[in-house]
Amino acid sequence: MKKYGKKLISFLAVASLVTLAACSDTDAETTKSAASSSKDTLYVGVTNPMGNISPLNAAGVSTRWVQRLYFDTLLEMTSPLGFQAKLADSFETTDNQNYTIKLNQDAVWTDGTSITADDVVFTMNLFANPEVETTGLYLTSLEGVDESGKLESGTEIPNLVAVDDKTVTFKTKSPMDPNYVKEMIGTNIFVQPKHVVESIAIGELAGSDAFNKPTVTSGPYKFIDYVQDSYLELAANDTYYRGEPEIPAVFIRVMSATNLATELQTGGVTMNASGGIGEISISDIEMVQNVEGLDVTVQPAWTNQFMYYNTERFDENIRLAMSHAVNRDTIVDNLLQGNAEVTNGPYTSASPYMNEELEPLAYDPEIAKDYIAKSDYDMADPIELMVPTGNKVREQSANLIEQDLEAVGFTVEQVTYDFPTTLEKAKLGDYDLYLGGISVPVDPDLTSYFGSAGSSNYTQLKSPEIDALLEQGKSETDSTKRIAIYNEFQELMQEQAPMLPLYSQNDIVIKNDSLNGGINEYWAGSLYNLQDWTLE
Repeated sequence: MKKYGKKLISFLAVASLVTLAACSDTDAETTKSAASSSKDTLYVGVTNPMGNISPLNAAGVSTRWVQRLYFDTLLEMTSPLGFQAKLADSFETTDNQNYTIKLNQDAVWTDGTSITADDVVFTMNLFANPEVETTGLYLTSLEGVDESGKLESGTEIPNLVAVDDKTVTFKTKSPMDPNYVKEMIGTNIFVQPKHVVESIAIGELAGSDAFNKPTVTSGPYKFIDYVQDSYLELAANDTYYRGEPEIPAVFIRVMSATNLATELQTGGVTMNASGGIGEISISDIEMVQNVEGLDVTVQPAWTNQFMYYNTERFDENIRLAMSHAVNRDTIVDNLLQGNAEVTNGPYTSASPYMNEELEPLAYDPEIAKDYIAKSDYDMADPIELMVPTGNKVREQSANLIEQDLEAVGFTVEQVTYDFPTTLEKAKLGDYDLYLGGISVPVDPDLTSYFGSAGSSNYTQLKSPEIDALLEQGKSETDSTKRIAIYNEFQELMQEQAPMLPLYSQNDIVIKNDSLNGGINEYWAGSLYNLQDWTLE
């Protein structure tokens, strides 16, 4: 306890310095040399709060990212479709339908118990249990599981077998692209300790210490403490099977974008989380680029920002009217200073599945008015635009969007909530318009977001045509044919307009020169070698 108490004091001391620094923007701007953080603690800045940290039911990108510091998956994708071993030494199939996973012989939980095939089978069955609330449709490809990833009957997935302590086999409904199976099952499911979790009643899992204050974990760091909207504290796992981390402790700090640049400069933060969950303000980019001791990289992003339409409240004509009414170029040019792309659909240009032939819907208020005329929508009804706090560009873009919509006759009122609240309201469909982003996966399957049974189907979309294409895309094993299917999916998404793709902001990756390691070009795989990072 003394060890971590000392680190907390150190953190609070740094935080105090940072708070003082943040109170004086003038001082921060005139200081051109970054301070170094503690040599034994990595401070990471995020701007999206983590909210609920259940390993089964956390939907936020920032939560899923930080959980990778203390829970391991079977595999990790370190480059697009480049899979590396974690808990699974191998993940193989000979017929694209029957899979065999061999687990790392040395992998142990933080209490010293071996990580076994029983843990993997237990976790997958837990995900598939209809009584357990989960996020992500990771298991929909398996036999006996329905389109929402839940068991059609019983409590065990058919043909999911722990062959021995370190071998698991399972079977998909039909032959599928192995990369899809590896990404969905291999990289998204945090394996849970059966010997800890199985004794907890299903109804008590969400509020249990095993999920919210886990002491038995598998990743490079141990969970120490979490204060919502403030910080998450971790300590090195000295029994980590891939090597004890070189940096003894990690603090994930939640802060506003406007403070992040200052904290990087003062050493209160060693690096930003990037990836859309730890972005500085656009106006601060030039400032941090001129600070000695900070390494700044600009790279394409996988995060895409949308304006979601509640399709149960707006018909297709009104959705298309709004899509043509919003001037996205203005957002990119004025708010992001050109540091982004206007997107034409769910995927960004970083994705090999983006339909390059599809042009973004044109900004044209007259076309918007034509669509309004085709609808019987009552234009006198005020519309709420729900905006999560924390992302300054998104907050500012809401003002421009409101102006554009009102210019063609809509009445718009902005409502703001913290990120966890907006996410929960979005999942329930308790909104009119919602500004939110997703980190697009490499595999093009987006059933979770736009399938009728998707756990993150914020738009409440119920489109048999889109469901059919998503199912067809998942079932196709030929990658060339998959591209054609997802090209059609993107065209249909634009026609039905359940959301308006807004922009993809470039990732600004910033770290102190004292850190050896950090964010990779493929952001999602950045934490794979975390145990090897060092501070000088």
